[in-house]
Amino acid sequence: MRGVNRVVLIGNLGKDPDMQFLEGNIGVAKFSLATTETYKDRSGKLISQTEWHTVVLWRGLAELAQKYLHKGSLVYIEGRLKTRSWEDKDGNKKFATEIVGDNLIMLDKRNDGSQGGGHIDGIEGLDGDIPIPPIEDGPERLPF
Repeated sequence: MRGVNRVVLIGNLGKDPDMQFLEGNIGVAKFSLATTETYKDRSGKLISQTEWHTVVLWRGLAELAQKYLHKGSLVYIEGRLKTRSWEDKDGNKKFATEIVGDNLIMLDKRNDGSQGGGHIDGIEGLDGDIPIPPIEDGPERLPF
């Protein structure tokens, strides 16, 4: 049986993308993304909970994100979870779980007042306005 490793997030960048180039001039961009869930508690008080995610983008997608995204940008990200581990300088094992993005849609309003930015998919670049798919709650939407 195959597993499913798919993540969909809509949130705001916590900082400008950090762009680096690896051997072979391969670009990689990393940034934090905040997603906030708001709900009412039993007393009717609104509660907001923010989760922070680390997003990693590669190659042409990384370069485009670095060029067009900045702190506060609203984005739709599709990707997969990736956990990596390493030892720090004191020999302690460290872990990080990141979202490796392979699809990005910029959701900020443009200066001309229209909704949406552009769609970035892999290294294809900007494709113009793409409608955002509706997000429905509930476990019946899960693919398993």
